[in-house]
Amino acid sequence: MLKLDQVIEGDCIAAMNALPEGSADLIFADPPYNMQLRGELRRPDQSKVDAVDDHWDQFGSFADYDRFTHDWLAAARRVLKDSGTIWVIGSYHNIFRVGATMQDLGFWILNDVVWRKTNPMPNFKGRRFTNAHETLIWATKTAKQQYTFNYEAMKALNDELQMRSDWTLPICSGHERLKDAAGQKAHSTQKPEALLHRVVVASTKPGDVILDPFFGSGTTGAVAKRLGRHFIGIEREHAYAQVARERIAAIMPADSDALETTKSKRAEPRIPFGWVVERGLLPPGTVLHGARKNQRAKVRADGTLVCADATGSIHRIGAHVQGLDACNGWTFWQFELPGGALAPIDVLRQRLRAELV
Repeated sequence: MLKLDQVIEGDCIAAMNALPEGSADLIFADPPYNMQLRGELRRPDQSKVDAVDDHWDQFGSFADYDRFTHDWLAAARRVLKDSGTIWVIGSYHNIFRVGATMQDLGFWILNDVVWRKTNPMPNFKGRRFTNAHETLIWATKTAKQQYTFNYEAMKALNDELQMRSDWTLPICSGHERLKDAAGQKAHSTQKPEALLHRVVVASTKPGDVILDPFFGSGTTGAVAKRLGRHFIGIEREHAYAQVARERIAAIMPADSDALETTKSKRAEPRIPFGWVVERGLLPPGTVLHGARKNQRAKVRADGTLVCADATGSIHRIGAHVQGLDACNGWTFWQFELPGGALAPIDVLRQRLRAELV
């Protein structure tokens, strides 16, 4: 039986191969970047930069890294549900190699998202541009599968504008940055919770299972717990696993009524206009009004509208009276309330939808 909300210590490939097939609704992977650092990096004042020089980020060659990438992605593909998606984050050091391997394995790329850092580390030597972004690849297992994308929730998160594929967020710093007993960074590549919050809200539902094969300091698990999702973390370094467990244990999940996100209009039950008529909410003969005085139509018993020179659906007649090719009749047509004010007929559709819940 699959055990959820746990940190598995060990090799990520072996651990994923031991999980039941189709266990995860979402995979978020932050693999080693293979940064190929040569020697120490120092600031102009000769102080040492705390760069990513950990042993787990070092590979003997590109071929070694490619084999590792192929093997963990193949294991991830097996454990991902057919309706699930995978996010992989990387830098210019590795993301192009990772993306090619994903395509070779059959993953279908939905987006590449640029995380633009508001406070990146400067380029101390002045020989290159400041490296101010990382790239996330979002993909499905196949090109034609159904998958979760909470479009309306992302739009709401972005002040009612479509969420773009360039995300401006700060790197992990300040109180969020975890420290060890010596006061040093507990993990050199800790990701900000804001980044994972956006990923989780965009592509999962409450109760979904999120797998992170490179769990590190546990950011994915912390965000999953706070947002009412389950997690499985895999981490081979004992010290990181312990930091993650302690961090997640201190997280208080949000109340269940705060976990729901704005539903996509496409996911709402379809309500034919005829249902409004047959339920008596707009009896046959009711006159509907457009934005102008001369835009009027009468409701017929079969749920169609009739105006001076045409008959058809609420959408067709709405377009006709405006001289347009198309129209959303639900938002265009209005009916008269008892006090004489007008309201869009969409409020009646929403009333019927509420009864279906």
